Amino acid sequence: MFNLFKKKDQNPPKPHYDPTNMKVTDLRIGFLFDYDLKTWEVIDEFEYDWGDNFFTYEYKIVSGSETLYMRVEEDDRVYCIFTQKMPFGKLGDAAQYFKEHQTAPSSIEFEGITFYLERENPGFFRSTQDEDSVEMIQWDYLDDSGKHMLVIHQWDTQDFELSVGVVETADAINNILPR
Repeated sequence: MFNLFKKKDQNPPKPHYDPTNMKVTDLRIGFLFDYDLKTWEVIDEFEYDWGDNFFTYEYKIVSGSETLYMRVEEDDRVYCIFTQKMPFGKLGDAAQYFKEHQTAPSSIEFEGITFYLERENPGFFRSTQDEDSVEMIQWDYLDDSGKHMLVIHQWDTQDFELSVGVVETADAINNILPR
């Protein structure tokens, strides 16, 4: 039977964000936001553990039939790196270099843009829906403008993944809404 006189929970759980000041660092699965004149939904969330208590997060986002990945990094500012996965073989000679040498070349020519090795990041990767993580290496490449990025992940000896995209400041994201 229903207890009509039961008191409501006096201390409902507080959200992890300020609803009056939503930030890109508040994103979670199910959140919506606007970017590049489209509304995007976060459908998955990933954590990178780089050691020394340093973490970054990446979100799989969709808008209609389009799927991107958005990595959020905090430095002196918050940056969003929007990438799209591409076949690793599209790197041509550079793909062969990675497989033969198990390391990164200092520059890569891809689709008419020269990318320069910015950093090599060994670490651990996991979906936030899973406790288990996998060891990996990530190489970040930037072009001369610092706007275009190429990212290589190595998951196993011969298992590589290519993503290409752009670097934006956090103010490129707006109208963040929780589900």
